[in-house]
This record gives sequence, C-alpha cells and structure tokens, in this order.
Amino acid sequence: MSYASPIEKAWYYIHRLISCAVLLFLIAPILAIVPLSFNSVPFFTYPMPSLSLRWYHEFFLTTRWQGALLNSTFVAGSVTLLSTLLGTLAALGLSKPNFPFRTAVTALLISPMIAPVVITAVAMYFFFAEAALLNTYTALIIAHTTLATPFVVIMVTATLKGFDHWIARAAASLGGDPITVFFKITFPLIMPGMVSGALFAFLTSFDETVVALFVAGPQQRTLPKVMFSGIREEISPTITAAATVLILIATTTLVTVELLRRRSERLRGIRNT
Repeated sequence: MSYASPIEKAWYYIHRLISCAVLLFLIAPILAIVPLSFNSVPFFTYPMPSLSLRWYHEFFLTTRWQGALLNSTFVAGSVTLLSTLLGTLAALGLSKPNFPFRTAVTALLISPMIAPVVITAVAMYFFFAEAALLNTYTALIIAHTTLATPFVVIMVTATLKGFDHWIARAAASLGGDPITVFFKITFPLIMPGMVSGALFAFLTSFDETVVALFVAGPQQRTLPKVMFSGIREEISPTITAAATVLILIATTTLVTVELLRRRSERLRGIRNT
C-alpha cells in the first residue's frame, strides 16, 4: 500500500467497506435472533422489556426439546462415523493415478450436494417405504449419510491433492505392509481433511430438516424438525434459544475447520499470505 496511488488506496478501503456491508446484510437477520432468545416476554419484539433465561431453561430442561436434542446428537454422531469412513475410502480410491472413470465417479459421489434436497427427500421416502424402513433411525441415518458423505470426499480429496504417493511406495519398499504404511504415512497427512469433513458431516446431519420431515417418525424427531413444527403450530421464543444453540454449534464448527485448514497448510510447508 505504500506505493499505491490515491485512487488505488481509495478503492482498497471502498472495496473492504462494501464487503463488510454485504456481510452485515447477510448475517444481520441471524444476529437479530440471538438477543430475542433472552427476552423475558413471550413475544418477538424490540425493545425487550427485560432480560431472562427462561427460554433456555425450557430448552435444556423440558422433555420435548431435550428428546429432540438427544435424537439429533445420536443421529449426527452416527452419520459422522459412517460418512467419514465411506468418504475417506472413496477419496483414497479416487486419488489413485490409474483409477478408471474418475470424473464420472466423482460426479456421482457429490451428486447429493447438487440435486435439490426436496427431490432427494422424496426419492428416499419411496425407497425406504419399499424397504419398510420408514420412521426408523436406520433410515434417517442412511439418508443423512448420503447427504454428508460428499463433504468428506471433497475435503479428503483436497488434502490428497498435495500428497506424494512415492512416499507410501518408498515405505512399502522398505518392508512396510499396507496397513502400517497407511497409519504411519498416509493417515497423519490426511487427518486434517478427515476431521474437517467429519465436522461438516456432523453439521449437515445436525441441521438437516427436509429429509427428516419425509423419513423420520414421531420417535425420531430431531431438533430442526421440532423447530420447524413449532413455527407452523405455535411461535414460541424457545425456538430462538434453540436457534442460538445451532448458531453457536455452526460457528464453532467453522472456526475449527479454518484452524485445521491452516494446520494442514503448515504441514505441507505452505505459508499463508
């Protein structure tokens, strides 16, 4: 900036001002929800008469909301394990230099991210109906795993882009069996991508609503499904407390992914500019 002209300096600050304004415009509706979760009256109104934790008390201590939170945690945890395993195996296979039809297989694996979620939900509804699995945890976990696995594939594949396969071949030439080579050489290098993909998979399942509406039953009511039903039936400020919890979880996940990305770059010897 010391050698920039006045026009370049002006555009530098104007560009950042516009970027901040756009960012504020996008996140302002989300940030407006957070103060309402501390409102003392059962109305969505500003200014708030006083502050209260009554809605968080209802969220964390009532059976309806706690059951939904436990269901979401159980389903998201199961989906994270399955999608991380399947996505990592798929990414390792796609990273092989002689893998046939790599482009077509990659497009097939990430297609759940591209297809409208309503179409995916309807297709899963008819599939699980034929398989007699509707209104079960099994159906919900499989459905969410289908949606979450592409994130793991993309994150691990991106990590493997800078992976030198000659390292693994050298370890194998020195007597290392495939399992030892994987856990000693490959796994430490792809672990940041696996953890990032797992976090995205967890968030995808934990925050998913549409597929849950089609596949899940009364016993599998997840937190987003209860929130959606609450908006349709009654507008309770407890929904704002639940939304705030989801915002905190999503923010924590994104910050963790960013820290893992920087760590992965440092491991590869890439300096951030």
